[in-house]
Amino acid sequence: MSQHQIDILQRALNREKAARKQAESILEQKAAELYETNQKLEKSYAELETSLTKKDSQLQGVFENIVDAYLIMDLTGNILKMNDAALHLLGFKDEEVDFNLMKMVSPDDVERVSNSFQRLIQEGTLTDFEIKINTYLNLEKLVHINASIVYHDKKPFAAQGIIRDITKEKEAEEKLKESENRLATLILNLDSGVVLEDENRKIVLTNKKFTELFNIDADPIDLIGMDCKEASIQNSVLFKNPELFLQRMEDIDTIRETVIGDELEMLDGKILERNYLPIIQGNQSKGYLWTFKDVTLNRTYRKSLEVEKQKYYSIISNMNLGLVEIDLDDKILMVNQTFLDMSGYSQNELLGVKGKDIFPVLEDKPIIEEKVKHRKTGRTDSYELRVTNKKGELRYWLISGAPNYDIDGNVIGSIGVNLDITNLKNLELQKENLLNELAKSNNELQEYAHIVSHDLKSPLRSIDALVSWIKEDNGDKLDALSLQNFNLIEVTLEKMEQLISDILDYSSIGAEDSEKTEVNIDGLLKDLVEMLYIPEHISVHISEDMPMVLGHKTKLQQVFQNLISNAVKFIDKDKGYINISAKELSDSYQFTIQDNGMGIEKQFHDKIFKVFHSLKNSKDSSGIGLSIVQKIVQLHNGKIWLESEPNIGTTFFFTLKK
Repeated sequence: MSQHQIDILQRALNREKAARKQAESILEQKAAELYETNQKLEKSYAELETSLTKKDSQLQGVFENIVDAYLIMDLTGNILKMNDAALHLLGFKDEEVDFNLMKMVSPDDVERVSNSFQRLIQEGTLTDFEIKINTYLNLEKLVHINASIVYHDKKPFAAQGIIRDITKEKEAEEKLKESENRLATLILNLDSGVVLEDENRKIVLTNKKFTELFNIDADPIDLIGMDCKEASIQNSVLFKNPELFLQRMEDIDTIRETVIGDELEMLDGKILERNYLPIIQGNQSKGYLWTFKDVTLNRTYRKSLEVEKQKYYSIISNMNLGLVEIDLDDKILMVNQTFLDMSGYSQNELLGVKGKDIFPVLEDKPIIEEKVKHRKTGRTDSYELRVTNKKGELRYWLISGAPNYDIDGNVIGSIGVNLDITNLKNLELQKENLLNELAKSNNELQEYAHIVSHDLKSPLRSIDALVSWIKEDNGDKLDALSLQNFNLIEVTLEKMEQLISDILDYSSIGAEDSEKTEVNIDGLLKDLVEMLYIPEHISVHISEDMPMVLGHKTKLQQVFQNLISNAVKFIDKDKGYINISAKELSDSYQFTIQDNGMGIEKQFHDKIFKVFHSLKNSKDSSGIGLSIVQKIVQLHNGKIWLESEPNIGTTFFFTLKK
């Protein structure tokens, strides 16, 4: 315990001691005042004893017939006689007890009791006196006392009284008051206007909200006692139809039955909801309770919701998607017009029917049963289903299903959105057939290309051999012009064979079904530089951050070989360079091959990737090399482009998917 708490406790004890000391002082003073009276009474006490003895038989009869606690005491508070009820009330076991009732009085009430006792002696009676006492058993009770003086020879010598224990009654009364106060507070602070009338239609209680709703410039207390019928006539002008308002009030008052949810429209646009409750006790009317609530906002929302509901209902009814609602047993509860059109059935033919019994083809029924189970667990998904319409036609539906919940979050069924994809499905089937035919044609074309390549190369090699033989056999007989022509024939044959080889390579790209592997680009480039012929005046620089990529090693080698060879071929500077680098992007690697060659004019940037297109006629160029490069890059889900300026150089960029 803290020092502060100790100080508070000490002050409380000091106050208690002071109160007790003051009470003792008052008791001593009152005892002195009564001493003189006691002296006078001592002389007559013997007479009193005699009188009481003579009247004992009479008093005994009185005691027996008094239900409440009855007690006789002398004028100083000493108990002379009491009945059994008093014994029980005050906590005594024997009526022959020597006890002063002032000991049961709290020190705070000593003065009030003394004053009331003096008034009793002076006036002869004391009525409706209430006080808290501590009984002989130290139980606190609240008692109600009616007392009178007992006279002997016209002199007061004792007091008698009826004592009633009202502790529980007082507690009940306090609780009733608390309840009434709570009820009054509740009514005063309700969000509804309240008017309580008595059986004469006089206002007993109302609240602030009522005055606000009816624009009454008065305190609710000022309305108590006002005639409600007159008030209704005065307030009727606030409504759009005053006569109807008054007539309805009269009808309600006549039938005296509970009315809930009456709506009243006021001139200022407010809408009030009125409720009426008659208060009946037995067969008698004890009053009326009216409540009024401003529901303008609620009604506005309700109208808005109705408009929105109608709008969305119209959308659902006319959208190009079939909508169906089913319960947990797969029974159809609702369908829209599009679904009816899709299925060919009428609404009456579908409502209450299990969808799995009439729509899916036999092989697809397990799909529906599985999806119904999914909905019960809250799963949402989309799936295709083969169905037959009312005409028996096979249709393909794309169904998006979701569980349907009640207001408490429980699954009560599902909702399906259906799209007829029959035409799309037929197109897919056609596409699949076309792809199969195309694959077959490609295979046949591939075989044909190899055959043609072989058949074309054979006569070319024969011609080349014949030309060589003619030159060898007639070298000394042919003039310079003839030899030059034979040389041109050989060059043309060589170019023709290279063209055939390139065409075969181009047609073969993508035909292989081998899986992609990890390719070390750094090692691949270093091997290429060693293998290719690169003049001494041209330097090749490969950056150190070359990645590992997933692809076809031979084809990737073709890409770099073509681009490096082209760079070497078209470098026209005394000192040339080729820089090869790479950088990592989010989903791919980007490679760069830069040279300082003759460059390419912008109008040719797109043309150089076309088959048989070459910017410069050369016996070493067939015009297919960059087309092959582009096709290989695209095979690896990448793209290729270039930046170039004439006489400055060219940079090729291409990407490979990670």
